[in-house]
Amino acid sequence: MSIIVENLTKKYGEQKAVNDISFKIETGEVVGFLGPNGAGKSTTMKMITCFMAPTIGNITVDDISVNENQSLIKKKIGYLPENNPLYFDMSIVDYLRFTAEIQGVSKTDIPGRIGEMIELCGLVREKHKNINELSKGFRQRVGLAQAMIHDPEVLILDEPTTGLDPNQIVEIRKLIKELGKQKTVILSSHILSEVEATCDRILIINRGRIVADGTSETLRSQADDQELLTVHITPLNEELETSLLGLGSVEKVSAIEDKPGFYSIQSKPNMESRKAIFDLCVKQKWYLLEMTGIETRLEDVFRDLTN
Repeated sequence: MSIIVENLTKKYGEQKAVNDISFKIETGEVVGFLGPNGAGKSTTMKMITCFMAPTIGNITVDDISVNENQSLIKKKIGYLPENNPLYFDMSIVDYLRFTAEIQGVSKTDIPGRIGEMIELCGLVREKHKNINELSKGFRQRVGLAQAMIHDPEVLILDEPTTGLDPNQIVEIRKLIKELGKQKTVILSSHILSEVEATCDRILIINRGRIVADGTSETLRSQADDQELLTVHITPLNEELETSLLGLGSVEKVSAIEDKPGFYSIQSKPNMESRKAIFDLCVKQKWYLLEMTGIETRLEDVFRDLTN
């Protein structure tokens, strides 16, 4: 089931929380939605799930517009918001029965769906507890279970692994990847390694605009047009940084804190500096003890696009 976002804008007074964004997500894609706090991630998710109306633009889910039939769209979507919507005085089973009834699951199917979600989300040992007795991690699992109780074709997950321990994160990651084989999944997270391991594609939003769209490999390769090196040169002297920066291929030189003689060197776009650095050291009779290329990380790409 595809999701198409066209020229979407959300304004609060004069402020644009989301500013004329467009993208398309196909069935079977697991898409990571990244951005700093206040970038527009949660606002976009709320508009896709019909919790909030766009100011301008349109969203279609399975060719149905949010401006035409929100009730039908909501039935097709499972939503885990950033603030997990739980009733703490209810037991897990009662809460899942309640959410299944709200989502229109037939009475004959509800017991089976509850059992399946309890098994799928690792709640077997906790199923008879009240939600207020659960740890934050298990409450998050209950939130995931309620999002999937009606077997939706689209899952929108806002920070789904918040509060989970490393083992639980791995389990939820596997679950999301498995669900992505059959469903359309959008998830937001601040854990970039999690997004890279889980998602087929990454959207980065900053100040209400989409600033990147592609696989993690694509985003890293786009940033790799600027070579990044770590070098270790001795002896230390005042001319070293200035001399390195004076090379025609070098754009930036930064001393690495707490590591005397170590420098981070960024080359100009589509240029290499290794040979020039080596020749400079030979000319100046410096010792080049180390020169290592640094692979661009998703964290680096994210910082470059959102700073």
